[in-house]
Amino acid sequence: MTTRNQGFTLFELLTTLLLVAIIMSIAIPSFSATLARQRQRVEIDALFHAIHLARKESIMRRKVISICPSANGSRCEARENWSAGWILFENKDRDSPPRVDPGEPVLVTHRVSDRVRIRANRSAFTLRATFLRATNGTLVFCDEDAEIIPRALVVSYTGRPRVASHTADRELYSCAD
Repeated sequence: MTTRNQGFTLFELLTTLLLVAIIMSIAIPSFSATLARQRQRVEIDALFHAIHLARKESIMRRKVISICPSANGSRCEARENWSAGWILFENKDRDSPPRVDPGEPVLVTHRVSDRVRIRANRSAFTLRATFLRATNGTLVFCDEDAEIIPRALVVSYTGRPRVASHTADRELYSCAD
C-alpha cells in the first residue's frame, strides 16, 4: 500500500497568495482611513470636552476661563495653529490676548497627535460667566495625509461647541494652509 504525500500544489499556493494580496489591497486603505477618522475624533472630543469644562467652570465659579494653543503646556502662543497642543486655565487678570501669569492655575493641558492638524480663526477662546459673551470661532481638524474630510468644532457666543463638516454656506471645510 502506497501513501500519498498530502500538501498543496504550486498553483493552489499562488492562487491563495493572490487572493490574500487582493483582499489586503482593498482592506489596508480602508483601515488607514478608519485610523485617521479615529485620530481626528479623539482630538475633536478632547477639545469639545475642554470647552464644556471651561463653560461650566466659568458659570459655576464666576471666573474667566481661557483656552489657547500651547506647545509646552505652560504658556499661550499667539497663533492660529493649534496643532502642537493647547491649555485651559483660569484667566484671573482677564488679559486679552490671554496669557498664563503667575498664580493662574492651568486646569487642563493637551498634546495633539502629530498626524492631526488644527487650524482656528482665533488664537484663543475665553469663556466668561453667563452675563458676558464668550469668544466664538471655528477650529478645523485635518488629517496630515488628507485621507478624510476635515471636520470643525464651532464655538458659539454662548460657549457651546458643536461639530460640523460643512460651513453655513454648505461648503466643506478646507485644510488649505
